[in-house]
Amino acid sequence: MLKTLSGVWPLLLGIVLIMLGNGMHFTLIGLRGGIEGFSAAELAIVTSMYFMGFLSGARFTPRLIRRVGHVRVFAALGSFMSAGLIAFPLLTEPWAWAVLRLLVGFCMSGIYVTAESWLNDASTNETRGKVLSAYMMAQTLGIIGAQGILTLGDAGTSVLFIGASILVSISFAPILLSATQAPSIVVARPMLLRHLFLGSPLGTVGIFLLGSAYATQTGMGAVFGSQIGMTATQIALFVAMLFAGALLLQYPIGWLSDRMDRRKLIFAAAALGAASCLLGGITDGGVWLLMAAAFFAGGVTTPLYALFLAYTNDSLSAEDMPAASGGLVFTFGLGAIVGPLITGWAMQSLGPYAFWPVLGGTFAIIAFYALYRMTQPAITPVADTESYLGVVPTASPVAVEAAGAWAAEHAEAEREAEADA
Repeated sequence: MLKTLSGVWPLLLGIVLIMLGNGMHFTLIGLRGGIEGFSAAELAIVTSMYFMGFLSGARFTPRLIRRVGHVRVFAALGSFMSAGLIAFPLLTEPWAWAVLRLLVGFCMSGIYVTAESWLNDASTNETRGKVLSAYMMAQTLGIIGAQGILTLGDAGTSVLFIGASILVSISFAPILLSATQAPSIVVARPMLLRHLFLGSPLGTVGIFLLGSAYATQTGMGAVFGSQIGMTATQIALFVAMLFAGALLLQYPIGWLSDRMDRRKLIFAAAALGAASCLLGGITDGGVWLLMAAAFFAGGVTTPLYALFLAYTNDSLSAEDMPAASGGLVFTFGLGAIVGPLITGWAMQSLGPYAFWPVLGGTFAIIAFYALYRMTQPAITPVADTESYLGVVPTASPVAVEAAGAWAAEHAEAEREAEADA
């Protein structure tokens, strides 16, 4: 493993630094928004604008790269994102934050596309699985680490925003200095949603709902904490628990995914998410119970994303996988735009604890739909399913396509080895 990572560690270091800055800014929006007196509905719009920008960036960045090249696009997006982060405390108006979040989301998505292109180009068929796993872990660790940095400053000042901007700025040095050549980038045109749904109803509906749940957690979690009176340290820990759960539950869920009907595992994971939200809703301010609820609600979200990708790929031919990956990323993005708006409206109308019923209801719908799909015949026997790879929801279509190709190749190699044995 160390030998595999020796050639890509500068890229991974850059990703960790980017995620430290981006993870800080996500939580800072909720903290500073509470200080400025923004309503839950206003912060929900601000959150949705990030995912709208993210979705747009994933669509248009490949065109920009083909026109002017990786290095110029990467440097330009990094500059705009760094400037955007510094501008938040200077323009403390909801409409200005919505525009800035759109910009930051677009830049962040483009940065992912560019960095993942280099990472994929630096991998071989033999090392791609390990490299992608390390990349996903680097992203998660970066977000968790960002919450620790937030405890070192005051969200009421500009210091933490400046710190986030600095981290993003210096993150480009290891990536740009280690990239020896500009790789080719070919992102398949996303599959039409109608065709995607016909090929995998559970994968399409599930990943749309999961996009809503993920954006609600990452965007409105800090808003919830701020509105119920948590301290800044408690809010940072609450957000960290959402991602710590994903880091620890990814492996056992992935191990089960290759050994049982994935519909049953999707049902079980979504049911656990719904139960944890029920716990969060009845805690009545018990901080450690809230942390436990966040751990399990966040813990099943990332594995569910990878499960939906794997489940959808099981029912497709190898030729359709790239287009399906793009379609799933697009569908997830649509859900991520809608989710915070619904949650923000509910929190504005019913109070901050409406955060949990909306989130839990989303998990419950996923669980019930998976239960319904279990009544239908399985398209692919368990023995013929693709391998599972823990893809995080923040991955761009480049990483999702690479993960799908690796999963198909790895599963085929395992079946051939079993046949030879």
